Amino acid sequence: MFETFRNAWKIEDLRKRLMYTLLILVLFRVGCAITVPYINPAVLSTFFSGTEMLGYLNMMSGGALSQCAVFALGVSPYINASIIIQLLTVAIPALENLAKEGEEGRRKITRITHYTAMGIAFVMSIGYYFILRRMGALHYTSGWESWASAVVIILTFTAGSQLITWMGEQIDSKGIGNGVSLLIFAGIISNLFNGITGNIYTAVANGTTTAWLSVLVILLMLVVMTFAVTYVDLGERRIPLQISKQVKGRRVYGGQNTHMTLKVVSVGVLPLIFAYSLLAFPGTIGALVAPNSGFTAWCNAYLSSGSWVYMILSALLIVGFTFFYSSISFDPNKQAKQLMEQGATIPGQRGKNIRDYLARTTNRLNLFAALFLAVLAVIPTLLTSWVTNLPFAASSILIAVSVSLETMRTVEGELSIRGIETDKDNGFM
Repeated sequence: MFETFRNAWKIEDLRKRLMYTLLILVLFRVGCAITVPYINPAVLSTFFSGTEMLGYLNMMSGGALSQCAVFALGVSPYINASIIIQLLTVAIPALENLAKEGEEGRRKITRITHYTAMGIAFVMSIGYYFILRRMGALHYTSGWESWASAVVIILTFTAGSQLITWMGEQIDSKGIGNGVSLLIFAGIISNLFNGITGNIYTAVANGTTTAWLSVLVILLMLVVMTFAVTYVDLGERRIPLQISKQVKGRRVYGGQNTHMTLKVVSVGVLPLIFAYSLLAFPGTIGALVAPNSGFTAWCNAYLSSGSWVYMILSALLIVGFTFFYSSISFDPNKQAKQLMEQGATIPGQRGKNIRDYLARTTNRLNLFAALFLAVLAVIPTLLTSWVTNLPFAASSILIAVSVSLETMRTVEGELSIRGIETDKDNGFM
């Protein structure tokens, strides 16, 4: 990895793109430290520690949400809008036709996604403002300042979310890697660093064996989970293909052997995001609408991290969402049809058997991916029963590792285009 970036730094064009990416990430972290006016963020610490959904969003924003910073919403509105539009593209024929219109259609879908993200950010900003108001985190001296605080806070959060999306697009066009993913990565790494250093400071202050043992367990599990996620993320299933010879005029095409590559975990972190969001939704609504009701108490008891009901439901939802999202992103029937049109066959499989073979293979990979993600999600939950201030979750580790590997592949690709080869170790399963 260090050799790859050292080689990239020697090339002027790549050095400028790396520096531009780093500059955007620094500006993003600066925006996460600037608190909006009329705010007393210290009041919200108790609320964030007891509300799963807001704690999850705070992790994704790198702690900016709990500080009421300009970039408090992070890229969550854009991510949610992208997921919604992607799902609607499959369900709504008009959007499906736009997706098939090439570059112009993709630009229109991107524009629709941006407008949707703006609407989601505006709604989230309004909800967050009422949270601040309910918790007594606003300070103003007159009635007109009450209205001014609402306008300033809501518009600042909405504009900050749109600015972050723009910064991510600038990285896409002028930097290295996927901009939105790198911004999420920067927030997660910052939150992880602050969490680990906080646990170390606590251990130093207490000076007890239990406190230092907690720090050791956190570091050990972080290393183990990073290794496991990296190994599985690089895993792939290679299906051999035989392309038959085709004679066109005086030329003969095909006749070679190749392979189709399927990732072991093709769904990424989406099943975790969907499952966490769905489980956190009831408790969040209860905390906002009726914080002292029996429903909110039930949600805090059974739909919070550490509960056996929470672990079972999260595992089941992760398995279900894994198969659901995979069915949208990969269609064995469509893939088999494309292979037959190209004159490609799988050894030992013909006609309808190709579709059945691809369906069986993807189902096996999905089952492994679902079980892996479910176990990965349960481990941090189990640790929270012993280590109270766990600074990472399964989704954060998976996102951080995936973004790191993808950025590394991008840099290696840029070096390969310029004739500089790098040592790669892309293992497969």
